[in-house]
Amino acid sequence: MILPLIVDFFDKKTNTYTYIVVDPETKKCAIIDSVLNYDASSGRTSYTAAEQIIEYVNNNQLKVEWLLETHVHADHLSAAPYLKQKMGGKLAIGSNITVVQEMFTSLFNTGSDCSQDGSQFDQLFEDNHEFTIGNIKAKAIHTPGHTPACMSYLISNCAFVGDTLFMPDYGTARCDFPGGDASQLYHSIHKLYALPAETRVFMCHDYKAPGRNHFMFETTIGEERARNVHLNENVSESEFVNLRQERDATLSVPKLLLPSVQVNMRAGYLPEPEENGTRYLKIPLNKI
Repeated sequence: MILPLIVDFFDKKTNTYTYIVVDPETKKCAIIDSVLNYDASSGRTSYTAAEQIIEYVNNNQLKVEWLLETHVHADHLSAAPYLKQKMGGKLAIGSNITVVQEMFTSLFNTGSDCSQDGSQFDQLFEDNHEFTIGNIKAKAIHTPGHTPACMSYLISNCAFVGDTLFMPDYGTARCDFPGGDASQLYHSIHKLYALPAETRVFMCHDYKAPGRNHFMFETTIGEERARNVHLNENVSESEFVNLRQERDATLSVPKLLLPSVQVNMRAGYLPEPEENGTRYLKIPLNKI
């Protein structure tokens, strides 16, 4: 088994981890869950986080094969199109992106600039689709529950789980977004728990659990199974569903949900300019 080199980047404003996963033999790599900087007050985007990725790739003479999205993020905009323009690579997500697009097309009243067939992406992964990063074997694992399109990526002995799981002391994803389902999430997590205990697990986010004063991004399947505060091996499906429903009812809407979803369901591409040459994001009133 070829073990990948994993380089992490943390965006403090959105608490998001982006990863570069490198095959050290071929120097081919994948970039997972990139961030486009967005200031909601001014409506301006910038590329500070993306340029850090580009700098690392160029300085280490890497070749980007994949730009992987674990799901349609509701808390940050994706920089995948910008990275693709600068460095190449195939932009990929789970095939159920079409379900997400169908759900949100009516909310945002999108026109012909946002098709609902996932064609904005280069690759739509089905469950258990196998692919490679250089010479490293990888597999896409469908893990819905947080959203219908959630994918975890098993790359060698490393699992990149998006929002499905957090660090053991923080728990699991919320399930109250459109298309979310706590029972589905329970079974998705148990698909991950069936992996070997030593499998390394990488977070998409960390928010520092109560009592912990530093950010963390890596654990193992064994640690999650034994100690996850929401769903460990001693928690039944009904207990988990009840916990999630009660907890989710207390959570506020992510502050970047509306801009994030309408950009990310387009694979990170911004809406087309209108006749005055300006691009617009829509904020539906009294709907969320």
